[in-house]
Amino acid sequence: MNVLITGDLGFVGRAFKKYFARQHNVNITGIDLKAGNDCRDFFKSSTEQFDLIIHLAAIVGGRETIENEPLSVATDLSIDSEFFNWVIKTKQTRVVYFSSSAAYPTHLQLPQLKHQLKESDINLDDIRLPDFTYGWAKLTGEYLAKFVREQGTKVYVFRPFSGYGADQDLTYPFPSFIKRTLDRVDSFDIWGDGNQVRDFIHIDDIVKAVMCCVDNDVPNCDMNLGSGIATSFNNLAKIMFDISGWEPINGINHLIDKPVGVSYRVCDPSFMESIYKLKYTFEERIEMILKGKG
Repeated sequence: MNVLITGDLGFVGRAFKKYFARQHNVNITGIDLKAGNDCRDFFKSSTEQFDLIIHLAAIVGGRETIENEPLSVATDLSIDSEFFNWVIKTKQTRVVYFSSSAAYPTHLQLPQLKHQLKESDINLDDIRLPDFTYGWAKLTGEYLAKFVREQGTKVYVFRPFSGYGADQDLTYPFPSFIKRTLDRVDSFDIWGDGNQVRDFIHIDDIVKAVMCCVDNDVPNCDMNLGSGIATSFNNLAKIMFDISGWEPINGINHLIDKPVGVSYRVCDPSFMESIYKLKYTFEERIEMILKGKG
């Protein structure tokens, strides 16, 4: 099987390469700007056919990039439009498109609602305000995917919530919390008041859930990837303190001037759980990572 992974050097791309390395007879072509290869140049020149394409190439860079460099993130609009045009032109047959929980309407992500975001909360015939330019780019990507499906290509769309893992970049909160815990910092920094809520899912579960859908050929797949468990950043820190048996001597330092994003982002994982169930609890995963086994 010939597999193309765009953004193969990123956090999710590395996890997919690790997964396919354990499979037999899989040839991987990877393209990543980190290696000096712009996927848009590839789309202009390649006519190669692939059995499966996993499209991950995007500019994200954490919350500061999303809020402080919106035009940089808007480059994703160009990446996705050129990608889907290439898919049609070269008659590719199977595509995995990574959207994002940022594509969901922000008015549904308020703490007083405690709303679990359902796949149907995105209606491409009635588009509502997503989260900054990154959300707009991903929502537009989903809109383009709709037309690619109509051309006959199988497109699997996934909306991961807060993915995490041991080798994630420190611009994301989970690995930063892990590092502060392992470093036994005197004062534990948390952006904002720490009451903002997220839905965490381990990278291994993301990859396996995606491949379950692909292997079982789930039709017209638009799927949340998450746990459905609401965890505030303050509670995330407490979980790590409890598991490690340690607390910072100066407590938590809330950095109120830092960007925090929406207040409450949690998914309804029912569709995913009909195909795939998480292997470990969140606490078990955290303990494994703190012990260097995650």
